[in-house]
Amino acid sequence: MRTVGTAALTLEPQAQQHAAEMFVVLSDPAIYEYENEPPASLEALRRRYAALEARRSPDGREQWLNWVIRLPTGEPIGYVQATVYPDRRAAIAYELGSAWWGRGLARQAVEAMVAELVARQLLPAPETLPPAAHRRSSYTLAAQRPAAARGGSSHAGASTSRPG
Repeated sequence: MRTVGTAALTLEPQAQQHAAEMFVVLSDPAIYEYENEPPASLEALRRRYAALEARRSPDGREQWLNWVIRLPTGEPIGYVQATVYPDRRAAIAYELGSAWWGRGLARQAVEAMVAELVARQLLPAPETLPPAAHRRSSYTLAAQRPAAARGGSSHAGASTSRPG
């Protein structure tokens, strides 16, 4: 894994040494209003991050890829993660401290992560499929796609959680 940069964010491959600063971010009670719970302790988070450094599920079939999201100031604000399955589909999740909600930062982080996964050929390039009501967009997209690709589409499922 490598560090991924955007104009507004840096995604650092998550490692055990991130646990202390991420414990602060992940202790924000607003994050857990509807699901999950904060890390039990700093030591528990360190153990979790150490285990995730393998970047693989216990059976080795899935890639578990995690990045800490940082602002240009270096402040950590959350994480993005992808579970990449053997068939090149992925479950994608993210978590940001509530102070950073509503600013488009999660979207930017997810887009940067997906672009990295596509560049590393872990995922196929996503297709944009406009709603049926947007016929003009559909025609424009169809005209831009190669003839061989016009017959069908692929769809990767998404999720907001990962087992383990």
